[in-house]
Amino acid sequence: MDIVNASSSSPGAVQNRGGQYLSFMLGSEEYAVDILRVREIRGLCPVTPLPNAPPHVQGVMNLRGTVVPVVDLRQALGLPKAELNKFTVIIVLSVRNRTMGFVVDSVCEVLSLSPSDIETSPDLGTRVDANVVGGIARTEGRFVVLLEPDRIGGSEAALP
Repeated sequence: MDIVNASSSSPGAVQNRGGQYLSFMLGSEEYAVDILRVREIRGLCPVTPLPNAPPHVQGVMNLRGTVVPVVDLRQALGLPKAELNKFTVIIVLSVRNRTMGFVVDSVCEVLSLSPSDIETSPDLGTRVDANVVGGIARTEGRFVVLLEPDRIGGSEAALP
């Protein structure tokens, strides 16, 4: 088993090898982000569209007086669209020293992962951009894709 090395120069290396991660679903796949990046989880709320925004940027929402960009995580990762439902939420994360919301299908749980649970992400040629994958966690007999929020949505210029 290849354990992710925090000093790895791989663009998809998880910076914080072990710790707690918030897991969520996009379709039938489970993904997770470092819980220290999570600011809050919100139900769906009104989002104001922005003209000429990239397709994955749904718009902006009001978070207690702060304008927060909202990204459709499915679209940002190149996954097929899905109908919004009562389980769809916005995970508000700290990304590149700013606050952003990411629409996900549902939130699962908080995972406690040890360094031995996390492997480097294999080059499988999947639909998910390998640069946004920080690693693959194996927990309770299933795989969870660990995402690097700073790399979602392309360059800084692609985000509002």
